[in-house]
Amino acid sequence: MLKVSTLLSASVLLLTFGAFTGCGSNSKDSAESNNTSNISENLAVFANQQGKIDIAGGTAHIPVMKKAAEAISLANPQIIISITGGGTGAGITKVGEGLVHIGNTGRALKPQEIEKYGLVSFPFAVDGVAIAVHKENPITNLTKEQASQIFSGAIKNWSELGGSEGAINLYVREDGSGTRDTFESKGLDKGTEITQTANVVSSNGAMKIAIAQDKNAIGYVGIGHLDDSIKGVAFEGVTPNQENTKEGTYQISRLLYMNTKGEPQGLTKLFVDYIYSSDGAEFIEQSGYIPLPK
Repeated sequence: MLKVSTLLSASVLLLTFGAFTGCGSNSKDSAESNNTSNISENLAVFANQQGKIDIAGGTAHIPVMKKAAEAISLANPQIIISITGGGTGAGITKVGEGLVHIGNTGRALKPQEIEKYGLVSFPFAVDGVAIAVHKENPITNLTKEQASQIFSGAIKNWSELGGSEGAINLYVREDGSGTRDTFESKGLDKGTEITQTANVVSSNGAMKIAIAQDKNAIGYVGIGHLDDSIKGVAFEGVTPNQENTKEGTYQISRLLYMNTKGEPQGLTKLFVDYIYSSDGAEFIEQSGYIPLPK
């Protein structure tokens, strides 16, 4: 597979909230826009706290983590929250090795991962994974068989699918990505082998950039990352959106997880609990996902 090095900068994402936020009006305004009618009540537990929370892993989680971090840091600037991506694999390794407090994953942990690191999982949202193409691509629907043929390299030109003449350029996520795992297990026929000519990108953000810049591109992103820059394609006749995912009619779906090394304590526990609060539920919905109860 080909590595898209020019897009890697989009996947190396570091966001820090706390003592360094609030310096500019944009950060403050953004955080204030996330306030709900109950936000003061939900944030009261952070009032007398201070310290740092480090979060890493799945990139689909970042919009939710960012909104929560902004709200907490606005309420109490003595709490610093850093958020990095890296994908599901990085989330597992970093939290397991004690490098971060929360490791985000786009799939359930494997038994050997739980045993090796002593991890505890907290599923907090339902996310769909959408097949995505350039916004000018006329293709509107794909079957599982067609998707399997495309990503295996059996179908190589858009004209074979009724689209415009042009070689299909494939984009996939890196090994260990929860988004990739979900797409391959639920969006492709069992046993489908991805062609080695596919381009590899390392985050949902990098995938969006790649597809938006390539008229012949096809890839996949978490539904929460769909916007006007790319086009989500119906799968088996069902549109990839939050409503269809919630109803179960859209088949390519997964849970998003926060994971901690052992039961969370202190600020980490407060953050996990905050994601399950009414504020957290609103942040999850704003990010295009479906909130789950704890």
